[in-house]
Amino acid sequence: MPTTADLLPLGPEIFVCGAAFALLMVDLFLSDARRGLTHFLALFILAAAAVMTARNLGAEPAWGFADLFVRDTVSDVLKLAIYAVTAAAFVYAKPYLQDRGLFKGEFYVLGLFAVLGMMLMVSAGSLLVVYLGLELLALSSYGLVGMDRDNPRSTEAAMKYFVLGSMASGILLYGMSMVYGATGTLQLGEIHAAAAATGDSTLLLFGVVFMLGGIAFKFGAAPFHMWLPDVYHGAPTAITLFIGSAPKVATFGMAYRLLEVGVGPLDPYWQDMVAWLAAISLVLGNLIALVQSNLKRMLAYSTISHVGFLFMGLSQGGTVGYSAAMFYAIAYALMSAAAFGAIVLLSRKGFEAEEVADFRGLWARSPFQAMLVLFIMASLAGVPPFLGFWAKLEVLRAAVEAGLIWLAIVGVVCAVVGAYYYLRVVKAMFFEEPEGEAVRVHGDGHLRLVFAVNAVLLLVLGVFADTILHWCRLAFPV
Repeated sequence: MPTTADLLPLGPEIFVCGAAFALLMVDLFLSDARRGLTHFLALFILAAAAVMTARNLGAEPAWGFADLFVRDTVSDVLKLAIYAVTAAAFVYAKPYLQDRGLFKGEFYVLGLFAVLGMMLMVSAGSLLVVYLGLELLALSSYGLVGMDRDNPRSTEAAMKYFVLGSMASGILLYGMSMVYGATGTLQLGEIHAAAAATGDSTLLLFGVVFMLGGIAFKFGAAPFHMWLPDVYHGAPTAITLFIGSAPKVATFGMAYRLLEVGVGPLDPYWQDMVAWLAAISLVLGNLIALVQSNLKRMLAYSTISHVGFLFMGLSQGGTVGYSAAMFYAIAYALMSAAAFGAIVLLSRKGFEAEEVADFRGLWARSPFQAMLVLFIMASLAGVPPFLGFWAKLEVLRAAVEAGLIWLAIVGVVCAVVGAYYYLRVVKAMFFEEPEGEAVRVHGDGHLRLVFAVNAVLLLVLGVFADTILHWCRLAFPV
């Protein structure tokens, strides 16, 4: 029987799980006209979970259920970022789904179960919990991508995501089975000790390679990126916003648990592989993004390049590398939510503002919104003093301190190349005239407010980046 000591560290997880089931039952008795209550209840659940998590922020690590689960500063910081980005995604999604007849309670229920999966991923103390959280997130994401069942493009994206995601899960599970065979345990702490004792056994190294392949797929790193552009393009934009932001934070947590907490003694082997994955992602993502005219596909390929930067920090390990990678994951989640939020802001019933050309003339039509989009593109491009600049600077500093000058040079060159396709959006807004009907901004007040806050935060958090960096560094003591 679980004791109180077992249950206390899982307080937020237990609450989110129970609240998601309760929300599912409540939604059954709500008419379409009162579905807004589901929306506000979902936001309340996230806010309550954030309060429960923040109460223990910075406290000593606590373990539960025979070390299957851990609550520490790493998990707390990542969970707070997941709550914030998911709440923003819910607000972005409401008017978008209403306009298209997709405003259903299932969106919020699946979203909350995806959040629960992410929470388990970042707090896992065992391979079993890692896989449980990952599959909970994955199955919820498949359902979300396929929500628009009457749209062939959305259905195709869901099928591709499901098939390729299943293959990646199988690869990850196969790697975990090899690690279990080499160490005889599923506990990450015991795997760490066994890896230090056995060294570079062939079975263990093969397991690490397969696990890294699964991690790279979930991130969307090249050459495991095949699913990402089609899924981002085919899914409803509000769903793309969600799956393209918060899960990146959770996947970083999963990578840290598996690679450092689990097979940390094998750092020299997997760090080299991660460094090469970073370089390939940076080059491939930026080059293909250059020729995209569809903004959703451009952002999808830019995601691959951003994963390259994140991997640059992850490949270094230690306090500097992991804190830089965590900082980049959080920063990118905020930037990605804002970028796809811009598409939602300019979309309306019967029209998706997903082409770069759709942003033409925004400055003349709505100068304030154009400036906000400029903030987003500048942050994604890494222009100081925006948040994206400090995130890139941290991972580049980690690469230089680790002696990987070649990787840092690749990162700098690719950052310059990447600035070009972000500037195309700025050029369209400020210097080009619209073709046909002029661009229109959505009239929903909540949508406009969260978009403004999201975009301005990229500047404010850039100026006060030390606040986030402090907690990221505190999570990984020397």
